[in-house]
Amino acid sequence: MKRIAESTVRRLSLYLRFLEEFEARGQVTVSSEELAQQGGTTSAQVRKDLSFFGSFGKRGLGYSVPELASQLREILGLGRKWRVVVVGAGKIGAALVQYRGFRQRGFDVVAVYDNDPRVIGHKWNGLVVRDVRGFGTDEVQRPDIAVVAVPAEQAQAVADLVVRHGVKAILNFASAPLTVPDDVAVKTVNMAMELETLSYSLVNRDVESDDD
Repeated sequence: MKRIAESTVRRLSLYLRFLEEFEARGQVTVSSEELAQQGGTTSAQVRKDLSFFGSFGKRGLGYSVPELASQLREILGLGRKWRVVVVGAGKIGAALVQYRGFRQRGFDVVAVYDNDPRVIGHKWNGLVVRDVRGFGTDEVQRPDIAVVAVPAEQAQAVADLVVRHGVKAILNFASAPLTVPDDVAVKTVNMAMELETLSYSLVNRDVESDDD
């Protein structure tokens, strides 16, 4: 399969959420037009996104909601459990550990790490905060994903540590780019950048309103 753009994967995730909402309401079928309206895109884009992974639905009948939802879960890798560790027991780390949506989607937070003796040993949501120096050598089974929620100046060292112990996917909340081997996937959540895109939208909306 050819490389799929991240924007396509993001839309698939959105489609899945819409399908689960339809399923909860008892809706049996859905059209590409309905998915497009929910996602703020076009029916042609919906069909194109799905076509990368096979043939879905029937012309004139639409898509089976439960079947398409099941297929998207499989495509997105949600058909199995993923072990997640959080490195950084600050406010962001605390919020992530307590977020119930992770487990609902198959992401099990199995450990929390920090280097601050003031928080090491404390219990968070049933998990004891561990000393990061023990990462990879303690009894915690090797995680699939590491969430990096440490200050920017510590992020690369943490990334090096988790990669050295076999982690192949990192979700980075630090405001610093990470350098990792080619076989390691990194997704950076830059909150400042997200806010800047929102401020841009607000400014341009005001400009458009003034032009009307």
